[in-house]
Amino acid sequence: QVQLEESGGGLVQAGGSLRLSCATSGGTFRRSIMGWFRQAPGKEREFVAAITWITWSAGRTRYTDSVKGRFTISRDNAKNTVYLQMDRLTPEDTAVYFCAADEDAMVISTSPNGYDYWGQGTQVTVSS
Repeated sequence: QVQLEESGGGLVQAGGSLRLSCATSGGTFRRSIMGWFRQAPGKEREFVAAITWITWSAGRTRYTDSVKGRFTISRDNAKNTVYLQMDRLTPEDTAVYFCAADEDAMVISTSPNGYDYWGQGTQVTVSS
């Protein structure tokens, strides 16, 4: 059974930083595209960032425009863990952040429907 567990959320002031982690188990992490999504109250779940298999495409990444230059996604295959480093946070980044896995995928999907497994989410709150 595939499991994803996020951690690292919390309350931070605008301009601050947080690092989210997503530990995976029970799946084929090394052949999965790993993504981060977020969902604010009353809004749809939106794509934040994703990273491909390192062995296939040298860890190619993709970001939504609003986080480019501020967020960095990375993965550690030895630890079956993906990270999201979030810098220069703004109140607009406040949301529940979800980790997702797309097993055996070759192309990054920005749609939630493109992912097979999800974590339970971790709350990120940025105060002004």
